Amino acid sequence: MNDVSAGRRNTDIDTKRIVTAAEAFLTAEPHAMTAGIEDLGLKAIIDELPDFFYVKDRDSRFVFANTMVARAFGIDDPEHLKGKRDFDFFDFETARRFFELEQEIMSSGERSLDMEELVSSPVGDVITCRLTSKIPLRSDKGIVVGLIGVSRDITERRRQDDFRRGQAQILEMIARNEPLEMILEALVILVEAEVGGTSGAIMLLDREGRRLYHGAAPNLPGAYSRVIDGVAIGPNVGSCGTAAWRGVPVIVDDVMTDPLWADFCAIAQQYGLRSCWSTPILTAQNNVLGTFALYSSEVRRPKPREMELVAMATHIAGIAIERKRGDERIHFMAHHDELTGLPNRAFFKERMAKTLHHARRNGRKVTVAYLDLDNFKDINDGLGHGAGDEVLKEVAARMANSVRASDMVVRLGGDEFVVVVVHQSNHDTGITRRLRELHKAVRKPIPYHDNQIAVTCSIGVSAFPSDGATAEELLANADAAMYRAKQLGRDKLHHHHGTRDAEIDLPVSEQEELRQAIISDQLMLHYQPQVDVATLEVTGLEALVRWNHPTRGMVPPCDFIPMAEESGLIIPLGLWVLNEACRQARVWQDMGLPPIRIAVNVSAKQFTDNDFARHVEEAIERVDLAPRWLELELTESVLMQNADRALATMNALRRLGIGFSIDDFGTGYSSLASLKMFPFDRLKMDRSLIEAVPSDKTAVAISLAVMSLAQTLKLGVVAEGVETEAQCEFLRFAKCEEAQGYRFSKPLPADQVAAFLRR
Repeated sequence: MNDVSAGRRNTDIDTKRIVTAAEAFLTAEPHAMTAGIEDLGLKAIIDELPDFFYVKDRDSRFVFANTMVARAFGIDDPEHLKGKRDFDFFDFETARRFFELEQEIMSSGERSLDMEELVSSPVGDVITCRLTSKIPLRSDKGIVVGLIGVSRDITERRRQDDFRRGQAQILEMIARNEPLEMILEALVILVEAEVGGTSGAIMLLDREGRRLYHGAAPNLPGAYSRVIDGVAIGPNVGSCGTAAWRGVPVIVDDVMTDPLWADFCAIAQQYGLRSCWSTPILTAQNNVLGTFALYSSEVRRPKPREMELVAMATHIAGIAIERKRGDERIHFMAHHDELTGLPNRAFFKERMAKTLHHARRNGRKVTVAYLDLDNFKDINDGLGHGAGDEVLKEVAARMANSVRASDMVVRLGGDEFVVVVVHQSNHDTGITRRLRELHKAVRKPIPYHDNQIAVTCSIGVSAFPSDGATAEELLANADAAMYRAKQLGRDKLHHHHGTRDAEIDLPVSEQEELRQAIISDQLMLHYQPQVDVATLEVTGLEALVRWNHPTRGMVPPCDFIPMAEESGLIIPLGLWVLNEACRQARVWQDMGLPPIRIAVNVSAKQFTDNDFARHVEEAIERVDLAPRWLELELTESVLMQNADRALATMNALRRLGIGFSIDDFGTGYSSLASLKMFPFDRLKMDRSLIEAVPSDKTAVAISLAVMSLAQTLKLGVVAEGVETEAQCEFLRFAKCEEAQGYRFSKPLPADQVAAFLRR
């Protein structure tokens, strides 16, 4: 550092000597002045200077120039510059700008010192930044006869200053705790500016240390970034996956030939990427946090200076990532229960305020379920607190696995939990069904050592806005409903204010009402269109049953289907739906409408009935409906009760020409084994997946995987619950064939379907 500073001071002194010498010849003509410089023995010094030094006459023609000036113009001998002007070398606008400035200096007689100017080199496309001083030259009569120009190339110094400022700004961003994505993107852009012809990318290693995910890649092709997002690390996984695996830099100068890129070179070639240098981002303990990579379209290796920049960048990236993870750990500990890992009461209050705000703004409903384990004290007293802790952890896990990613499960303390469900639309009628499924999941016995611990729970439910406007009101009312469930005998689900729930103490009279409804025309079918995603043509209709109760009005299926299943009425109910759907399909065909596929849901008890196949055959024969226009929708739970019988029934019906779809695929209940074992024609992606796309990356990944799997198995795909254009665009991108949901149409009464189909 001291040697460099000294060198700069010596250069400055030489320049001042030159200017002083030139001014000493003010009484001479310019050619005499330059001869004087040579007589002083300064010409050799001038030629050795790293600065540009020149003398011009009154017309801005070169009279004298040192070697640096000549080289800038691509001329070997400075003598060849004499008599030429900037117009002979620069483009017209640049030359005119220099000429007008010099003429102004010579006209005014005023010096112009330390001007910063950007200069485009006449040789090549290089732009340099120069610090320039121009001094008028006068004759012995005081008349300005020319000027002296001295310039210094400060491009590198400016670049270093900009780089240091960029570093400082990124460190300030870290100190201000700005979003990690913004910090990493700024860091990549800073390095890209220093290493020309490259595109940078930061990838973050997941908590399990298995996969790399997108961190920042502002100038890398977006499609390529999406392809490698989530790549598993390993000993032969490109540059980044291998660098994360080894914990040392991996330099690949040609991805087309390097064996590390054998599985990825085709992808890289598609996007014009030829070399990739990846360096692991490490903690102080040398644990890998991610990777910093530079891609180039050329076959080359990095220069030492470039690797120094990358080392700096990985160090700063490590600081930012560790700071972010530290903050996340602190926040997690403050807002989560230590035993179960679930959010705690503080998190609940904080999140509920935002949830209710969005619900008010969007006119949505919010359901709060307060869950308390029954007789939990007996478990602690009888088996010890260790057993109690295991029960709490298992219950927490079951609850978390029974809800959507957008829902919230909270442990308030002890054996008390809260589930918050945000309705995705005003017509979300599946909440009660999902709470029942959660209830059933909690009630399964829990193995503990050599024991099976029986667990039941009481659940109280309140809803926004009908049961409260604040988190406190909703929680208090759900708590009160939970205690009412305990008073009713425990192991029950109860709604606030005694709102009737199908699972709670259903009197025989209501079962009788449903039985009468089946035989007295109180039931009706609504039909929700299924459309071709690309053309929006209607491809099918799903039949959905409704109960037009004489006093309660239109009752949705979630309020009576569970009762029908438990009481055995689901068999005659399902048979009515099957026959009515087939009859209506025939009516529409007789009206001259094109034949269209009708989908009918089949329950577990109905499908396992020995006479089911015969009932289906009779239903289509009774109205002379071709079998190919009927599709039966089954869930995996329907099939697995008796897989052999289910397969035999499906094969018998397929021989008639009837199609099958697997319903609720993607909810966690359906498995790949079902697709392999049973002869399905279509799978229906559950609305909980579609609701989350395209904003939820996990849902996007699962959806794409499901659709890819279906295409491989030659299955059609129907996406349920489509409500937004963004979801439609995603489905078109994913090449999903069919969809249904309120984006296209709500479920329609039969008398409105014909007009819809014609339209």
